[in-house]
Amino acid sequence: MAAPCRHVGHHIKRNGSFLRINLDQLFASRGFRWTSALQQQGAEVHKESKEPIVIPRKKSWSSEAVLEALASTVHRDPTAYPYQFQDDPYLSPRTSAEFKLFSLSQESGRAAAKYFINNNPKFFTKDFAEPHIPCLMPESVALRLEEVSEEALKERITLRKVSAAVEMYDQLLQAGTSVSMETTQELLDLICLYCDKNPVQEGEPEVEDAEEAGEETKRRKHKGRRAADHLRTSWKENNNAERIFNLLPEKDSRCYSALIRGMVKHGAYSKAFSLYTDLLNNRLSADVHTFNALISAVPDIRDKFNERWDLITELLNQMNEQKVHPNLLTFNSVLKALRRCGFLAKTYAPQTLNEMKALGIAPSLATYDHILAVFYKSGSSGPNNTDIIQDMLTELEGTSFTCQDPHDVFFFSSAMRICLDSKDLELGYKVHSLVEVGDNWRLLGDSYQQSVFYGRFFSLLCMMEHIDVVLKWYSRIIPSLYYPNPQGMRDLLQALDTDGRLDLLPTIWKDIKTLGHDNKVDLVEELLSLMAREEHSPEVQESFAACALDVKSVFDGRSSMEWSTSSLSHVTTLLLRANKLQQAWDMLLLFKAKNRVPSEVLLNNFLSVCQSSGAPKRAVELVQLAAAFCLPATPVLAKTALAEFQLTDEQRSILSEFEAAPEKETE
Repeated sequence: MAAPCRHVGHHIKRNGSFLRINLDQLFASRGFRWTSALQQQGAEVHKESKEPIVIPRKKSWSSEAVLEALASTVHRDPTAYPYQFQDDPYLSPRTSAEFKLFSLSQESGRAAAKYFINNNPKFFTKDFAEPHIPCLMPESVALRLEEVSEEALKERITLRKVSAAVEMYDQLLQAGTSVSMETTQELLDLICLYCDKNPVQEGEPEVEDAEEAGEETKRRKHKGRRAADHLRTSWKENNNAERIFNLLPEKDSRCYSALIRGMVKHGAYSKAFSLYTDLLNNRLSADVHTFNALISAVPDIRDKFNERWDLITELLNQMNEQKVHPNLLTFNSVLKALRRCGFLAKTYAPQTLNEMKALGIAPSLATYDHILAVFYKSGSSGPNNTDIIQDMLTELEGTSFTCQDPHDVFFFSSAMRICLDSKDLELGYKVHSLVEVGDNWRLLGDSYQQSVFYGRFFSLLCMMEHIDVVLKWYSRIIPSLYYPNPQGMRDLLQALDTDGRLDLLPTIWKDIKTLGHDNKVDLVEELLSLMAREEHSPEVQESFAACALDVKSVFDGRSSMEWSTSSLSHVTTLLLRANKLQQAWDMLLLFKAKNRVPSEVLLNNFLSVCQSSGAPKRAVELVQLAAAFCLPATPVLAKTALAEFQLTDEQRSILSEFEAAPEKETE
């Protein structure tokens, strides 16, 4: 056994040496042409790489690297509720009203917790988070410096204690202590930002005067949702900001800027321009933020369109003279003011955009939103030309945005409104695809703006897209992104009717109940009318009858919902088509209880079902019910029942009386 193994090993060793020698000769013969070139290239590489290559022993990762890697693997679940409600199964909103209520409840709870932590920091001294999360730790909100000093004033300014800061400033002046110009400027910034009032801390109840609250309500109704945010307080005459400003021995441009911006922010537009005139008279120059505020206030101090544009042009020329370089918000303020310049806007808005690009300033979403508002008026008669928005979306395709202007959040909803008005489905898909690029979805705005965007997109789909595609989008965005309102569900019903998919109506009814729209009588009646309009297969009619009984239970359970003649007729018809004679008879009795009169067609249908079901007793009761309503069709029903049903003598005598009753009245 050992001899054969030794013989095999010797053979392998000898052949292996032979193969190795041949391979060496082969590589030597084939590589002689490359040898010099490779040596030359290696020499050049050696000359170029003067710096040594350092290979690290390990890769250094940030403290959030693991969390970022895990987050990248998670995507939105279209079947789940919004992510903010997934921690608590009891906070799973089914309707838009619940969404708003639960969102406000969560924010209220966070604010209350923050308020308690900040006011009781001694109970929250341990930090277990790794890495450190500053927002979870108490903030210093209590005053530590009580002596009268400039450091104490700075502390109050940092903590945004407006009243305490003003009081400390007055005490310093009374004590004859001078306050540095920088600290005074910071104090003016604070007072002008909050309009001489203490800001409301997180969790602290907001208290307003009754008179100011009433004025605020009127302003909100008059100005609308967007314009009401900057009118929460009004600029009062001779407030602390003006008093401190007038006490200054020397006033620089920053002090003027603070007051001008505060006046514009809080509605004192005329005073802002008057103070700007004083700034120019004192041979001072304003900064870009001051010009931005003045430009945005132009439509509120000039009535005529030409005067508004002339004043905007004058301010821009003064910026050029003072060598103040405009920024993005400057041009956005010009475009926003142009929206209130009528017919002039379409002329000067493109010029403004070209000037903006010539200066190398990239537009933001707010810029494009102002352009859309200039060229596409909502509710205008006639179709709008969509060339501008087409070019705009082509330019923005695949771009990820960050918020640079508070008005950025209105672009997507405005663009989708134009798509809906022009019934351009392809354009709507382009807008939605832009939303899904990167974190652009964050620029949809608050929950209300997000609901507006997806509501318009869903209405466009229901109007222009095939029903199968509509249902795919329906399952994708509801309820994770959008809670449809009654109009959205009505659009879906119309889409089902257009494509002949009425068999899905019972499923949609379940969603209507889940979304809390089963109390909308108009929507429920439209659903019933679609189901009762024509006959379908027995299986579909059975599902329609079950849906009709569910609708009946909803009406019976809500005293606020009143039966109409049409809704009673539709439910009765659906029950008759499914041969549910007893439930249909209960509906006829409900006609009488609700003082509603059934139609002759409905009674004839009921009589036909009685005949096919062999229910002569129910046919006699039907004739008696028609006689109780004093319907002119009673004799016809009695005659039909006498001719087509097998009746007892007693039943024939009853029907004979109803058959002859009109003839006696005629005589």
